Amino acid sequence: MDRIIGISKGEEKAELVLKNANVINVFTNEIIEADVAVYQGRIVGIGDYEGEEEIDLNGKYLAPGFVDSHVHIESSMVTPGQFAKAIVPRGVTSVITDPHEIANVKGIEGIKYMLDESEDLPLDVYVMVSSCVPSTPFENAGAVLEAEDLEELKEHERVLGLGEMMNYPGVINKDEKVLKKLDLFSDMIIDGHGPLISGKELNAYVASGVKTEHECSTKEEMLDRLRLGMYIHIREGSAARNLKELIQVVDKDNLRRCIFCTDDKNPSDLLKDGSIDHNIRLAIKEGIDPIDCVKMASLNAAEAYGLKGKGAIAPGYIADMVVIDNLEDFNVVKVFKEGRLVAEDNKPLFSVPTKDNASMKNTVNIKKVELEDLKIPIKGDRVNVIKLLPHSIITEKAVRDVENVTVEDGYFVKAENLLKVAVIERHNRTGNIGLGLVEDFGLENGAIASTVAHDSHNLIVIGDNDEDMLLAIEELERVGGGLTMVSEGRVLDTLPLTIAGLMSEETLEVVDEKLHAMIELAYNKLKVNRDLDPFMTLSFIALPVIPEIKLTDLGLFDVEEFKFIQLTE
Repeated sequence: MDRIIGISKGEEKAELVLKNANVINVFTNEIIEADVAVYQGRIVGIGDYEGEEEIDLNGKYLAPGFVDSHVHIESSMVTPGQFAKAIVPRGVTSVITDPHEIANVKGIEGIKYMLDESEDLPLDVYVMVSSCVPSTPFENAGAVLEAEDLEELKEHERVLGLGEMMNYPGVINKDEKVLKKLDLFSDMIIDGHGPLISGKELNAYVASGVKTEHECSTKEEMLDRLRLGMYIHIREGSAARNLKELIQVVDKDNLRRCIFCTDDKNPSDLLKDGSIDHNIRLAIKEGIDPIDCVKMASLNAAEAYGLKGKGAIAPGYIADMVVIDNLEDFNVVKVFKEGRLVAEDNKPLFSVPTKDNASMKNTVNIKKVELEDLKIPIKGDRVNVIKLLPHSIITEKAVRDVENVTVEDGYFVKAENLLKVAVIERHNRTGNIGLGLVEDFGLENGAIASTVAHDSHNLIVIGDNDEDMLLAIEELERVGGGLTMVSEGRVLDTLPLTIAGLMSEETLEVVDEKLHAMIELAYNKLKVNRDLDPFMTLSFIALPVIPEIKLTDLGLFDVEEFKFIQLTE
């Protein structure tokens, strides 16, 4: 402490001094011309200082490190280490992740893997323990996590609380198992996921302990929740982009309850746009004060999640700092983690330690699938169809006359603009296969399959012939999970995701290059509808909490009526 006080008073040199900075002060909304002194990873002074090492910022702006307040790392399709190499150069020095995807495949073991894999990185990875595994009772996941299972994780130093409580009906209806989880984490932060709740039910949801919401899509939803004291994640991801709508609500009165997140972001968008720095740039373009944008990206998030010593540039705070060239384009040019330069000019200056991930492999455990298993019997006069919408994960329930469908021996063969889709349980070899029909996907002469299928991540395959569908299933079983494309009896390309069938062991750049090539092949070779992202669209066909109609390993599910329905009627 003597040394810290001596350096702060200017009696001794600091270990590091960032000279001639325009310091963004998130406490007073000022920009202060000053040097910033650092000792043992913490800021010890702002003013005129000398250091053993000095870096002249020549008037560039200095901001506190950014916090992504809600993200699923698995959506990047790479490990936490490779994820860090992509986002740290963008100024993100802390993330709060819900390992919900891998938890649905590997349970507690999967959450522990994410904690272990994110050790020793120049990125602080905090975890919100997954609250809904499986996310619904209408599908089979790889694990079932009850309150008793989660208790052992509560004391981990990087576990902050309970992840997004998607089972809001369980909260409102006082489901005993849900209430046990809420009680267990009542002294920690609990994340929300309740976009459809309003009125007294919303009061009940908040009273249960839920303190944040990332699923607001309208200004009215956001205001309702702000009025009840919730923190609002203003989200800009790949599948959901809500910033332009929600940022209109932000003003000086409610600003301190607003924070930024990405939720889910694919490799291409991460490399092209960045992470929280992208949220900041978009908000600036929408007219928000740049200092307020920095505040939402740092101090607000740190205070919301109790990250002591983070979120500001001030004496005693951790020296996580971002150098920015200007406040319009907001280009990140240097990133410091605890006073160490870890990224420069969009490049990481660190390597990622190799960790043992053998326990996360070989997760495609299916009973042998035969061609016979993919046949769809047509018994009625009409068929219920999953109609896809352009650039949306929402689907429409459509009903089509059987007279427009080619049927042989009582089984579906083909129909104009309709494709067969199957969801195969891949965790416990149950043999469950859900079958359905999809409209407007546009694929010809082939099949596409994936083990990324939210939220339970069973194997999903779509195609216009059973032979190619079966080959795609067999290919993903062979490689241990991932994405694959098949045409006319031949595998066109495969992206192995060997870690839980969700993540690659390659870099983000390698994954993005392969994924981009496969998407282009899907459009050009297989004639997939260009208004759809083929793999993202496929992954959300299996999510039975998004309207209106979905398919799980247990069958066709009507989200509006909240029940399974027959394919034909």
